[in-house]
Formats: sequence, structure tokens, C-alpha cells
Amino acid sequence: MRIIAGTLRGRRLNPPQNLPVRPTTDMARESLFNILNNYVDFDECSVMDLFAGTGAVSLEFVSRGAREVTAIDINAQCTDYIKQCSVQLGVRNLHVVRADVFDLLKRANRRFDIVFADPPYALESLASLPDLVFGAGVLTDDGIFVLEHPREYSFEEHPHFWQHRAYGKVNFTFFANKLED
Repeated sequence: MRIIAGTLRGRRLNPPQNLPVRPTTDMARESLFNILNNYVDFDECSVMDLFAGTGAVSLEFVSRGAREVTAIDINAQCTDYIKQCSVQLGVRNLHVVRADVFDLLKRANRRFDIVFADPPYALESLASLPDLVFGAGVLTDDGIFVLEHPREYSFEEHPHFWQHRAYGKVNFTFFANKLED
């Protein structure tokens, strides 16, 4: 796993084998950021990464100049690893929070330009995540929510659905408060 672009481009991430994660592939991450590049000025954005796992997506946002990134995961091994990477890479604008995503969304009191979620594919409440994110009010008015999910899910009927992209087994659905093409 490597950071694809930006100031940390090419830096390798070597998470411990025992982390309970399914990291987003380099190819899928590159495709995700190619899409976001067309809609987002990374230098101006704040990002919340739900189910952060290895922190690869968070670190990619940092590398591309995001003003501030908050990585959230319930697993202590994951949050410890992300903190360790942050120190090794000299990153100062990555905040790591060990918390249950669902509890955190209930008490969230800030807004972000981008919310990214890569939950476990077997998560029973995966389909409820778009409603929870929008209900929590964590997105700015122009904010984008990106959900990574298996192909069995379709969110095309969701009122905030914007677009869907598939890369092999990886699916990204994009949601927005203000829908534009």
C-alpha cells in the first residue's frame, strides 16, 4: 500500500498483518481521488474518515493538501497504527479518534467538506449510513459524502444520491447536499 499523490507521494504504508481491515486498493483509491479532484479544492477542505482502518485514505487526503483530516475507528490497533504513521510521516493536521462511528455521529458538533466511510462490508447497518451522516448534519452545505460498499448495495433512490462508480469489487457512491452534474 502506498500514498499515490501529493507531498507524501510514494511513501509506503506497512500495516501490521493482524489489523481487522480490508484496505481500499491503491487502484480504487487513485480512482476515487481522480473523481474528487474534479469537484474539490483539497487545500480548503476538512475531511472526516469514518472506519479509517489503516488510515490510507486519511493520509491520501493529507498528502493532497487537505486542511484538516479526522480519522475515526473503534479499533485501538487501527488508531494506534494511524497515529504511528502520522508521527513517522511528520503529519500535523491528522487527528485520530478512537470511537464508535454510530455513537460519534449522534453527538457530532462539527461540519466537514468531505465525509468518507469505508465500513466493514458485512456491517448490518451499512445501508443506514447515508441517512445517519445527513441526519447528523456533519456535512457543509456544499459537502460530499462518499461511501465505499460492496456491489450488493444500490443507493440510487436515496434523496442525496449523486453518482456511483465501480472498480472491480469496490463500489463508491457519492452523495451531496447540493446535487450537480
